[in-house]
Amino acid sequence: MSDPKLAAMLETIASLVRRGGEIAMTHHGKVSVTQKADSSPLTEADLAVDAFLCAELAAAFPDIPVVTEERAASHGANHGAGRFFLVDPIDGTKEFVAERGEFTVNVGLIENGAPIAGAVCAPAIGRLFAGAVGIGAWEEPSSGGERRALSLATPDNDALVVVATRSHMTPETEAFLAANRVGRLTNAGSSLKFCLLAAGEADLYPRFGPTMEWDTAAGHAVLSAAGGIVERISGERLEYGKPGYRNPFFMAYTPGVIFNRP
Repeated sequence: MSDPKLAAMLETIASLVRRGGEIAMTHHGKVSVTQKADSSPLTEADLAVDAFLCAELAAAFPDIPVVTEERAASHGANHGAGRFFLVDPIDGTKEFVAERGEFTVNVGLIENGAPIAGAVCAPAIGRLFAGAVGIGAWEEPSSGGERRALSLATPDNDALVVVATRSHMTPETEAFLAANRVGRLTNAGSSLKFCLLAAGEADLYPRFGPTMEWDTAAGHAVLSAAGGIVERISGERLEYGKPGYRNPFFMAYTPGVIFNRP
């Protein structure tokens, strides 16, 4: 795909997640919560944003399939090395329900098993991140406004800034933190963790807990576009389009970070 075409696609994706964030905010603070079959929470906002994103992506890119968290029928597709979208209409539903503001609206574009473009909108804190591999990554206010190019921090390996997940702190994560030189631990929900690395606000994000591909695709794309690295704990590439769309444990970090692998 040529860079001009990918850049145009990214503009559309960013516009859609911004509008998806606006829809989510109309439900913020007044949600009714039900339970999915796996006991995870589901709100009217999830469904409303999902309906909007799926309809708009289908209209704008009719030849690119969409796999979305909220539509089980989309989970059985095997898109191989082709292109497809991964959508998480609200990543961090627990944060959304608790009104902590760290939830995000996410669209990632996958090609050859890798996220090549994506956008993440965190409307409650006013931030929107977007990026495409070979083009770069940027941030702007979620309401629109001046953009700034994202650049990674130069890590201090004697005092790493680590971002972890508030809702899923595991014994493996605690052991990893104890085995490495952590200067500061930042907690964040949802795909914001990738974006904090891309924005130079953290160095390392270890994930020793369950995630699905739609949880990570958009943030992974933004971090990759900014020059960051996302890989399995073993050091192999974190691939997309896996059967069941379930991720293994992974590590996201910026170049120059030195850490002890488990």
